[in-house]
Amino acid sequence: QVQLVESGGGLVQAGGSLRLSCSASGIIFSINDMGWYRQAPGKQRELGAHITSGGSTNYADSVKGRFTISRDNAKNTVYLQMNSLKPEDTAVYYCAADITTAQAMGIMSRDYWGQGTQVTVSS
Repeated sequence: QVQLVESGGGLVQAGGSLRLSCSASGIIFSINDMGWYRQAPGKQRELGAHITSGGSTNYADSVKGRFTISRDNAKNTVYLQMNSLKPEDTAVYYCAADITTAQAMGIMSRDYWGQGTQVTVSS
């Protein structure tokens, strides 16, 4: 059973920084794209940052220049460094990954999601 576990959320003042981590565990054949999404109260979940298996990244305009996504393939972990945080960054942050596993019927890929970690930025 594959699991994604996030950590690093918390309460921070505006202008501060946080670093989120998300580690995948289980019998994993490979991890393809990974990403961080966020969902603020009363709003839809939105993509914040995305990274391919090769390390190419892209960001939502709202976080570009302030957030940095990275990954450590040896540790099956993706990170989100968040700097210059604003109150509007307050949300539950979820990591997601396209993971390939070996099943009885063959090799399969699907998206997995973490349980979410709360980030609160006070003004």
